[in-house]
Amino acid sequence: MDHDIIISGAGPAGLCLARALRSSGLSVALVDSQRREALAQPAFDGREIALTHHSRSLMQQLGLWGLIGSDHIAPLRDALVMNGAPGRGQARMRIGHEHGGQPQLGFLVGNHHIRRAAWASAMAEPDETGSPPDLIDGHQVVRVATDDQRAEVHLDNGRCLRARLLVAADSRHSSTRRAMGIAADLHDYGRSMLVCAMTHATPHGAAAWEWFDHGQTLALLPMNDCPETGQPRSSVVLTLPHTDIEALAGTDPAPFSEAITARFGQQLGIMRLASTRHVYPLVGVLPRHLVARRFAAVGDAAVGMHPVTAHGFNLGLRSIEALSQAIIRAHHQRGDIASPALLQRYERTHQRASRGLYLATHALATLYTRDETPARVLRELMVRMGERLPPFKRAVAGSLTGLH
Repeated sequence: MDHDIIISGAGPAGLCLARALRSSGLSVALVDSQRREALAQPAFDGREIALTHHSRSLMQQLGLWGLIGSDHIAPLRDALVMNGAPGRGQARMRIGHEHGGQPQLGFLVGNHHIRRAAWASAMAEPDETGSPPDLIDGHQVVRVATDDQRAEVHLDNGRCLRARLLVAADSRHSSTRRAMGIAADLHDYGRSMLVCAMTHATPHGAAAWEWFDHGQTLALLPMNDCPETGQPRSSVVLTLPHTDIEALAGTDPAPFSEAITARFGQQLGIMRLASTRHVYPLVGVLPRHLVARRFAAVGDAAVGMHPVTAHGFNLGLRSIEALSQAIIRAHHQRGDIASPALLQRYERTHQRASRGLYLATHALATLYTRDETPARVLRELMVRMGERLPPFKRAVAGSLTGLH
């Protein structure tokens, strides 16, 4: 065997898994089509990741948290869900940090900062924590095959890698998972989201917004103050039909800022663009299986969540925790790190953690993006009822903190 484990994909999930296995004594190869320089210094991609307390703990164990830097970690104290146009008739539900029993519900960190820290932790020079994985960068996986003894990965340069276990960590549209013959249920919501950072006149109070307005969905994720201007700053997420998003994304900064200010109903005062803009299609992906013979999927390759609950990367970290612990335990017991029993236990564990949440999120997102009168009435009632039910708020807060 060339390696014990091959990880396809050197994004945050693949890097975190490599870091989790660093002290195991197992030899790991990390394969990615991007070059080393781009992996080490990822560019801003617009995405702010909401992290639970449990995710913070896992990232601390992996040596990532301290590498991010406090300037890039923003507290998430409260969450506000709104339905309908602004004004006295707007339905609102506030999930406060006190409902979760913590000083804050969670933390917000830019995706590119997480990627940078994951790279630095996983690829650090050999030390008492172990050695970095063998990186094979700038090459794509073109074919995979597994049998009872090994997994084979064929690259676009003709090289063939062999290992005891192959792990897919290459996005929700994983080509490695597809090459293994694993089908996935995909839901295209027919919309795209535009994400960017914006400054605004009114402070956000460290509160996240999820606003289901008529004809649009708006989200606001609190960031630390803008280092250039000192103004309050937030990540803005606007969801619209793709043609509308493309038209808005192509406008000049000044009219774009005016348009977003208007879409937020002036509730944050004047808003100004403070970053590049990025557009992503809104697609949810639920693989029917997470494992096959000498194969497992983690991160978004295991479940591609709708972003409304901000649980995507948190679930990814849970998949890494479950799989890495099972692998290390088997290795220490001189067992097979890719036995059918081990992989099936991992699949059951992660599907219990993710499948119900995915289906509930899908139903919620479908309801809250429909503009027919029955859907509007139902979501209005749900928000108003939720505001009056402390046990419901505590349950939601527990989900957001990751401690329940």
